[in-house]
Amino acid sequence: MQGKKYYQKKLFNLFQLSERVPETNFYRQLKDAVDLDFLYGVTELNYGSSGQKSIVPVVFFKLCLVGYLENIISDRKLIDHCSMRLDILYFIGYDIDEELPWHSTISRTRQLFPESVFEEVFTKVLGMCAEKGIVSGYTQAINSAPVKANASMDTLELKVSEEELDEHLRKVRVMSAMDKEEPHRKSKGDRSDKGQRTVSASKNELAAIKGRNRKWAQDQDQRPGAKNKGAKYTSNKTHYSPTDPDARISVKPGKARKLNYLSQLSVDIANHVITDIRAYHADGKYNQQLPDIVQRLRARLWKEGLVWESCVADTGYSSGENYAFLEGIGLKSFIPPHGTYKGGPDGFEYVGEQDHYLCTQGKAIPFT
Repeated sequence: MQGKKYYQKKLFNLFQLSERVPETNFYRQLKDAVDLDFLYGVTELNYGSSGQKSIVPVVFFKLCLVGYLENIISDRKLIDHCSMRLDILYFIGYDIDEELPWHSTISRTRQLFPESVFEEVFTKVLGMCAEKGIVSGYTQAINSAPVKANASMDTLELKVSEEELDEHLRKVRVMSAMDKEEPHRKSKGDRSDKGQRTVSASKNELAAIKGRNRKWAQDQDQRPGAKNKGAKYTSNKTHYSPTDPDARISVKPGKARKLNYLSQLSVDIANHVITDIRAYHADGKYNQQLPDIVQRLRARLWKEGLVWESCVADTGYSSGENYAFLEGIGLKSFIPPHGTYKGGPDGFEYVGEQDHYLCTQGKAIPFT
């Protein structure tokens, strides 16, 4: 006999959310394993003593964790997603009839807490992982990835030199059609300081940019049928973002030029626990940040009673300075050199006891 299903609203007199979330559910296990009550003391000084109550700090950080685990970067989408998941509601401590925080509250709270609060929370959670024995500390893998900034290339503005702007443009740059007008989108406010708006490049660097702009103008502005007429060669030496002055123009092979940050990440290879993360400016080579990463990570692991012995990284971190630095602090490194790397100058003899080369004339050449 064929049956039919009719939906009828009911009043739930006896409904417990905990009974609807299985014991094997990930968020239920996470709720039992991680105690975040220490957040009340960590964030207490960032709240006033009067006024309307804000979002509970434990709920805020749990929502941030859910956004990371579910790969959701929009606060609006995060709230919509959580409202449809019984296990996430149970994890953050909300019942099905409770209204979740407004999405803009998450954005404002994220700006309320200083960097030191997020750093302390990260350190506390890492300590919990160390107590459970899932962080060995023995071998750490380091890598980097660009993170797109919340700013558009269309709002880029020219930096101003110490001279007048018109005089600077006439001497240094070949203007494209786009530079003769205002930016495609004028930003609502300029958050940069005077140093970020001022050209600090040398004459040689500006001369190189001048040549690139001339070639760019010929290739783009004057090319028949070009879809991007008026395009310009933008450089961190001559342009800045008024909406996000700390963002930098960067590009990866095969990718478009964008405003990015550079995220440097280290992972304990025992159970793939993230042990350190920080954002840097994206206008430099990422091997330049290796000493800073190593020193900060070493202190963090030492604080947890862990001994770091081996560092693993890809070829991008290869440099003589980094090899010498890691060797100097007694850290074993597994970083492959570039394909063009040579073991030493041709015809030079290496003396291991004194750690220097002898040239063809018998002169000692120390490491620099």
